[in-house]
Amino acid sequence: MLKSHNSSLKAIGLPAIPDTRLEQLHDWLAARFAAGAFSLKPASADASFRRYFRVAAGGLSWIAMDAPPEREDCRPYLRIARLLRAAGLNAPEVIAQDLRAGFLLLTDFGDTPYLAALNEGNADRLFGDATEALLKWQLASREGELPPYDEALLRRECNLFPEWYVARHLGVTLDAAQNRTLAGMIALIVARNLAQPATYVHRDYMPRNLMVTDPNPGVLDFQDAVYGPISYDLVSLTRDAFVSWDEERVIDWTVRYWEKARRRGLPVNPDFGAFYRDFEWMGLQRHLKVLGIFARIHYRDGKSGYLEDTPRFMRYARAVAGRYRELEPLARLFDQLENRQPAAGHTF
Repeated sequence: MLKSHNSSLKAIGLPAIPDTRLEQLHDWLAARFAAGAFSLKPASADASFRRYFRVAAGGLSWIAMDAPPEREDCRPYLRIARLLRAAGLNAPEVIAQDLRAGFLLLTDFGDTPYLAALNEGNADRLFGDATEALLKWQLASREGELPPYDEALLRRECNLFPEWYVARHLGVTLDAAQNRTLAGMIALIVARNLAQPATYVHRDYMPRNLMVTDPNPGVLDFQDAVYGPISYDLVSLTRDAFVSWDEERVIDWTVRYWEKARRRGLPVNPDFGAFYRDFEWMGLQRHLKVLGIFARIHYRDGKSGYLEDTPRFMRYARAVAGRYRELEPLARLFDQLENRQPAAGHTF
């Protein structure tokens, strides 16, 4: 049972300062469990305003989601959870809900995400399970069911890179020529992304959001799902924010996905080389977006721990830009940004 005294809160890992939402969540849960018959402790948090708590009672456990309604809308989560389960994926079931308050009670997938479990010995098996789940998700696709991953959204995501990573994090003001270069590169990247066939896109299908479960994997953090480029989720899985793999292994996993996708009738390019090019260009869009998002999370939202992974994404982005002749202007811009980082407001 949640205690109100500061020392008791600290002892179980809950905030010791007044937390009105946490008190409201506790009262909401108390109406569903016998008074004093459940415990509540932090489970996880993410880059949004959502928080998750583990609720334990009678030897069983659930996950309570706290999603402040003025910041988060739970309705997409509910709708997409139904789509995932209908497609045969292991998504949480909603046990109870209060959309007005922003509370959900969900099935508990435990505390072992892929990110914690992955090692050299099990990576192929776990990624094989994740690929099978991704194929089921894509095969269930229906146009019009989810918001489109359209040009406006893809561009808006890319523009987080100059706004938050370049200007805010590096303290660099791009000159007119550099702005034209970046705008032209973003337009080219987005056009190539939109030329791909479209399927359902989880939009954050990465090891941190996949849980080791039976059946495997348990899929989380899907509320931003859209209908868009077919290679996006595969890029998220294999070129992750928090763990990197050598290029040979990424190619192997991509080939295995592509072969299965072709056999099952998904509209992947019949030429693997062309598909891998699409995969890389899709990845470049995501890398630019994540560089901007991680900087924004740090400077705007005050959440530490994300900026330390930006070098990983810059390496991803530089590798792709260096492999394709059309992207040479972007590679040169990356060189300028990495070799010259003047003080804020300085133009170079």
